[in-house]
Amino acid sequence: MRTLRFRPTQWLRGGTSGHPGAPTVRRDALSSEPPPAAPAAVARPGGAGLLLAAAVVYNDWLLEFALPTGLDPRHSYVSELYAADQPFRLLFSALELTAAGLVVAAALPLARRGGPRGREPAGWWCLVAFGVFSVADVIVPMRCAASVEAGCEAVNPWHTATSALVHAALFGAMAMLPGRRGGAWAPAVPVVALVAAVCTVGPLFGHPGWHGVAQRAHLGLVGVWLGAVGVRLARR
Repeated sequence: MRTLRFRPTQWLRGGTSGHPGAPTVRRDALSSEPPPAAPAAVARPGGAGLLLAAAVVYNDWLLEFALPTGLDPRHSYVSELYAADQPFRLLFSALELTAAGLVVAAALPLARRGGPRGREPAGWWCLVAFGVFSVADVIVPMRCAASVEAGCEAVNPWHTATSALVHAALFGAMAMLPGRRGGAWAPAVPVVALVAAVCTVGPLFGHPGWHGVAQRAHLGLVGVWLGAVGVRLARR
């Protein structure tokens, strides 16, 4: 008896009988191997993990409670931690860049996927922009720590501009991405984060004080939101 050998693209007519008019079956239809996962399906769990990691790293300011930074968290900007003349600038700059890289790595594959899903693709592109502008924020840091150095101005034009772009991209992403539907509390997170961000601008208008508390609350809420987007992405 001859043994039948099948090529991957060989057609079987009527099983092995070869009778004309019998049903046609492809060899690959008989395989028990599952079909390869679609790129979007692969990107979702990976992106979820990256966003959860970014949520933690983005709040690197918590390290200031363990390090002798010389800054008062109540009355200083987090950006002062990696100001050009600060002792831990390399550490905090590296952590800021890591958080930005994690966000871009998570959002870019999902943004490039596109698809007719309302505002969501635009939201992923906003998140990519958030990461890119965060990198720029580190590249052009504050020159000094205004909260503790006499004569140091809180307004650094380039750094202030990149920070404004970071916030514009962030709130654009918050308005469009599915994390806003992550639970009964989720819609309130962007609103409270926006209020906290507005409360940080006092020093820019010559009225410093307690802006550090508002900014750190804002960063914590951004971390919560990134985590919520990651969890929802993992469950889809």
